[in-house]
Amino acid sequence: MLETVQKAQRGDAKALEAIARSIQNQVHRLALRMLADVSQAEDATQDILVRVITKLSTFKGESKFETWVYRVAMNHLLTAKKIRDTDPGLNFSAFEDDLLNGLSDTAPDAIDAIAVNELRLKCTMAMLLCLDANHRAAYVLGEILEMEHAAAAEVLEVAPATYRQRLSRARQKVQEFTARACGLASKTANCHCSRRLEAATEQGRIGQNEATLALAPSFSEAEAIAARTNAALISKKLQQATGPLQTGRDIASDVLRIVNPPGRAG
Repeated sequence: MLETVQKAQRGDAKALEAIARSIQNQVHRLALRMLADVSQAEDATQDILVRVITKLSTFKGESKFETWVYRVAMNHLLTAKKIRDTDPGLNFSAFEDDLLNGLSDTAPDAIDAIAVNELRLKCTMAMLLCLDANHRAAYVLGEILEMEHAAAAEVLEVAPATYRQRLSRARQKVQEFTARACGLASKTANCHCSRRLEAATEQGRIGQNEATLALAPSFSEAEAIAARTNAALISKKLQQATGPLQTGRDIASDVLRIVNPPGRAG
């Protein structure tokens, strides 16, 4: 990758295209886990790819290129005004109340497997919106993407000790909520996707069947993951069971048309 980056920095258009295509899905996955909204994540991914391309000359190879890309991406996700303005300001108490609103007494006789899995995925991702942005970032990098602590601290531009504290606090909050409220993680929890499905459908929470979610494990696979996982790790395993979260758009092509750097060699 370093050789490709160097070629792009010298004006090689094919190398630049290769970089944009190689990073668009990892950037999209990060954006979606931070924003929990497919449309917002695609818009953020486009903005981030533009930033990466226009700032490429500033990459000096002092860290891994992937780490540098994540730093550019996370800086945008944490500071962009249009992202901050759309933050729903959730907390775990309010989210739990929302989950219980309209919960059916029993599961329906026939369950739409695709719909119930869409609900699982969206609930899993929305749960992290209950963390403030800094703790959410630490959780996504460390617990979901399993980035090494030193690299994650570099991405967030904080001291390693600060990063570890944020990750620990975020992990504890997500574990406690999952164990208390998620029927996949706990048999005593009130909420279960099958009993939440009717209300979620009526409220327009699901039904889009986004291509982004199509490659995720099925609901039955998620149940199997939870069943064989130690209680302390269930929240992590369920958060990771979202699939690759690839973008349904060719965002790289859109970005390359927008940027279209002058004087690039083919």
